[in-house]
Amino acid sequence: MIIALFQRFCWLDEGLQARLRARGWPDISRPQSMVMTNIVTGVVRPSDIARNLGLSRQAVHNTINQMVDLGIVQLAPDPTDRRHMIVSLTETGARMRQDAQRAMDGLGDQLAERLGHDRFDALLAALEADWGDNMEQPA
Repeated sequence: MIIALFQRFCWLDEGLQARLRARGWPDISRPQSMVMTNIVTGVVRPSDIARNLGLSRQAVHNTINQMVDLGIVQLAPDPTDRRHMIVSLTETGARMRQDAQRAMDGLGDQLAERLGHDRFDALLAALEADWGDNMEQPA
């Protein structure tokens, strides 16, 4: 199952990148795309992003710095804990995110046509369902 999910994730990300490129946005790497996804879902501390992605904090900081250079994110001290930084979208990043959402809506429409609307709706329902806590490993 993990292979199928990963392959479909790559299909979506490649489609997203192609659509963003067609709208004039610079290429972003898959790690940059994953950082952007975390920010949009409210995960804004680089250490939390690193944990979510299973990457080192250094790797995530390097990715964030590349995104700062592209002008799509910015770093600032966390107002609730000055020991940490938070990453947020710039105005440019917010516009890119809007274009990305439109691209994802188009990919969803394309996928619904290919799979059939009932199967697509069932897929979304399964992905959005509460899967519970991670399963324990068997003894």
